Amino acid sequence: MIAEEFKQMLGQKSVIRELSEYAAERAKQIGYENVFDYSLGNPSVPVPQAFTDKLEELAASRDTMAVHGYSPSLGITSVREKVAASLSRRFGLNYKKEHIFMTSGAAGALAHALRAVVTAGDEVITFAPFFPEYTPYVHGLGAQLKVVPPNTETLQINFEAFEAMFSPRVQAVLVNTPNNPSGAVYSSETVKRLADFLVRKEQEYGHDIYIISDEPYREIVYDHVEAPYIAKYYTHTITCYSFSKSLSLPGERIGYVAANPNNPDAALIISMCGQISRGIGHNCPPSIIQLAVAEVIDMTADLSVYETNMNILYDGLTRLGFSCVRPGGTFYIFPKALEEDAVAFCRHALKYDLILVPADSFGCPGYFRMAYCIPTEKVERSLTAFEKLVKDYR
Repeated sequence: MIAEEFKQMLGQKSVIRELSEYAAERAKQIGYENVFDYSLGNPSVPVPQAFTDKLEELAASRDTMAVHGYSPSLGITSVREKVAASLSRRFGLNYKKEHIFMTSGAAGALAHALRAVVTAGDEVITFAPFFPEYTPYVHGLGAQLKVVPPNTETLQINFEAFEAMFSPRVQAVLVNTPNNPSGAVYSSETVKRLADFLVRKEQEYGHDIYIISDEPYREIVYDHVEAPYIAKYYTHTITCYSFSKSLSLPGERIGYVAANPNNPDAALIISMCGQISRGIGHNCPPSIIQLAVAEVIDMTADLSVYETNMNILYDGLTRLGFSCVRPGGTFYIFPKALEEDAVAFCRHALKYDLILVPADSFGCPGYFRMAYCIPTEKVERSLTAFEKLVKDYR
């Protein structure tokens, strides 16, 4: 018998992917340069040459087993050691390899972290706007995802709503900062308030409550914005990271779980991740990619173009009358649509070959997301299309 749950999901496909596919087909008709595709957050800047050089060196190696063989269940030991050392240098926590588990990107990291601390019947809380895939991630565990409505004025946490929604069934809080889809970066004040609240609730309820911190955009921040490292503020933090954005490696699917070393259960959680892999098939990410990443562990691609694109869009869109909180990082901007129905607005934008993503599935109706990881000259030219779109609403 076909699994009915996944059959039903066919009618709930990702709007992001559907729009990206539409853009690809439209590009065949009128040329890629004429389609302003802001749908998919696919990093566009070149991979660092040092990574490419190391990959070529490893590929030419005669030690086939070391380069192409299965890695240990928790990841290659030397790679875990380098990840731990990098985190310790950067954030002042005493990470060791025992606190690191290598994964297939941030999605794989979240799959393990959630299963380590959440079981069927539990509740997980996250904050709108949020990445839509959190819903199947959590529901697949038999748990409930509770979404805190957004504070659209600041895009920081809506603490009043959050505290009202909290219950003893909450086992984890799923946080994403810098944020997809809004580009918001939680301030240190926001993070400290969240941590203090959870400490009080742990004492009140008599059980641990985890923050699962989804951090693939950690290195993409603007205007000297501070991006607080969540684990420095809260002991029961599990950090989920991907090199997809910092190194422009989304197709290589490499990331990690890092359990806060100040948590007495940190090493246990990492060991459990090795067993979780047996049940979900997310085991042993590619050895050659683990080894190459470890050699550029503190590098990033040249991410400056994203800030350039953000400034062009923010200035241009606000000049045209769009309401928008200035992004502090990522490569997303999150304006308010020019009509209440953002789906209708984004559909209308297709008239000008503007591919925009309505934010209903992000938990924020009336807004839309733009992924501006596209060439700067296209960003500049797209403003003419926006001018035409705005005229339709005047």
